[in-house]
Amino acid sequence: MKIISIEFENLNSLAGHWKIDFAAADFAASGIFAIIGAGKTTILDAVCLALFGRTPRVKVSGAENEVMSKNRGGCMAEIVFENNGKVYLSRFEQRRARNRPDGALQSVQRSVQELGNPATLVTMIRDVEAKVTEYLGM
Repeated sequence: MKIISIEFENLNSLAGHWKIDFAAADFAASGIFAIIGAGKTTILDAVCLALFGRTPRVKVSGAENEVMSKNRGGCMAEIVFENNGKVYLSRFEQRRARNRPDGALQSVQRSVQELGNPATLVTMIRDVEAKVTEYLGM
């Protein structure tokens, strides 16, 4: 599997919208890079959320979300990855009622699809988990 890009919003201490495009010229030209400074674990949390809907270190469910930045109305994580010559998009999102920081947590929304093939869009959580496993080859 090759990660092409990671996009996330309001995760842990990294409030706001963030995107890392590993296909950008700076990353592609060097071939190797290091992620240093604050936010490294949050990037890993974004990858785990986007692919698996959970992280190994914090709780995320319909009843609680410890990964969402404080005083925010929602969070999301999205990953574009390539495997066996195909490109996929996997997404996690959870909002609070009316996108208000004090709103009740809403259900987690997940999706996965092979890019360029709209017929492959899967949104039922159980089916998303199975498709991600299939697409990753794990």
